[in-house]
Amino acid sequence: MKKDKLNRKKYELFFIFDRVLNSYYNHIQMNLTLSRLSAPYHFAIKNESGNTVETDASTDIGGGDAALRPMELLLAGLSSCSSIDVVLLLQKMRQPLTDIRVDIKAERRQNETPSLFEKIHLHFVLYGALDHEKAQKAIDMSIDKYCSVAKILEKTCTISWDFEILPA
Repeated sequence: MKKDKLNRKKYELFFIFDRVLNSYYNHIQMNLTLSRLSAPYHFAIKNESGNTVETDASTDIGGGDAALRPMELLLAGLSSCSSIDVVLLLQKMRQPLTDIRVDIKAERRQNETPSLFEKIHLHFVLYGALDHEKAQKAIDMSIDKYCSVAKILEKTCTISWDFEILPA
């Protein structure tokens, strides 16, 4: 009887968490403004909260290499989106995550315009006394279900991942 109640509680927790994540990601509209910082390709993009990010082009095409390139921003979005999910999921699983890092390697199609990503690999480094299976489940749920950026990118490339757990 106690086991049934425990399983029901776990199901209810994940159901509530699923609803919270879905409401978090169900923004109806986003508004950004891009402004040129310097010629030719150095830009600042500002969101409604006033947060900014800069972009630039490579020196190969006349940029100054002063900021992330747009395709690097996509990778940054993927790693931060999935990391938010992983942190939230591990919190819900009551896992003592103390820090997280994600190393990303990506390959783009050569000699094609546009030059889309072909492969992206994420290596999650999780810090803390974590249960291996729960960490794996959290990352798997993020990439396969919750991360909107992964869902967009998986339509044109392969996304793989692995992880390691290190002491806090």
